[in-house]
Amino acid sequence: MLYLLFGDAAAKWIAFFGLILAFLMTCILLQTLQNILPRDGGRAFAVNGILSQGKPRGAGIVFILVFCLMALLCVPIDRELVIYLIMIVAAMLSGYLDDSAKTPWGEYKKGLIDLVIAFVCAFSYVNFNGSDLTILLTGTTVTLPKAVYIILAMILIWASINVTNCTDGVDGLCGSISIVSCLSFFLVFTQLLDNATYGQLSLMMIICLLGYLWFNASPSKLLMGDAGSRALGLFAALLSLKSGSPLLFLVFCIVFLFDGGLGLIKVALLRFLKIKILKNTRTPLHDHARKNAGWSDTQTVFRFVIIQAVISSAYLYVVL
Repeated sequence: MLYLLFGDAAAKWIAFFGLILAFLMTCILLQTLQNILPRDGGRAFAVNGILSQGKPRGAGIVFILVFCLMALLCVPIDRELVIYLIMIVAAMLSGYLDDSAKTPWGEYKKGLIDLVIAFVCAFSYVNFNGSDLTILLTGTTVTLPKAVYIILAMILIWASINVTNCTDGVDGLCGSISIVSCLSFFLVFTQLLDNATYGQLSLMMIICLLGYLWFNASPSKLLMGDAGSRALGLFAALLSLKSGSPLLFLVFCIVFLFDGGLGLIKVALLRFLKIKILKNTRTPLHDHARKNAGWSDTQTVFRFVIIQAVISSAYLYVVL
């Protein structure tokens, strides 16, 4: 929006001050509003879950709204991006309403909301971009039927929202891994694809997350809650789609997939097929690392982030 007022000549200054302002707004608003956020009740079956009890929860409503506002002001906007930002806010609001509800929403209710969001985003992507898919490393492009692409994109978005949500269980973990993932996509958009808009969006999310981590670093003062993790999962899936190679999600978000995804698969197989897997493995994996492997919270965050950074860096080393 500011580009329309000041022109492209001011683009770099708008980006610079926009990022600084995003960080300051996130920090100031979190400091000011933390006392009116809902309080965490603690998770009975989570490792050290009792330590979260009573902390402000749902901080995602702050840094996600700051992200969306600054994106509207500082990034070139088109109709496609407006739809995505609306859906990111919708994912955030569904998580925040669950965070603040006296009785947590059921899994099926949240799953249905995720499905609607996934359909809107997948349909919009195919409508604006077509259904071409680039295969990792090979550069080969295949064109899928639009209906097939929409279904696959919906699966990616739904899975991303939920595995990211499951990973949010240790101070600083979800936010830190998201920063590594967003930085990886930033390099792809700016160095490989010449897509400045989504590169700027990736960087804007990193800045907002840094403002959040100022308060969430262990021992945390507040938690992002579903309001943050669900929106972050949607954002990661959208970056994967806009890269033209959705399978990049398997590389840049692989820790989310293993940490949160294994738990979802384990529960789904047991509930619907009565199949027990990973009997001696606690899920999410960050709980296994702390309870079974004896890692501290800080070790868990650093080691999971290091794993994601190594895998992302190895891929970028090959393609850049």
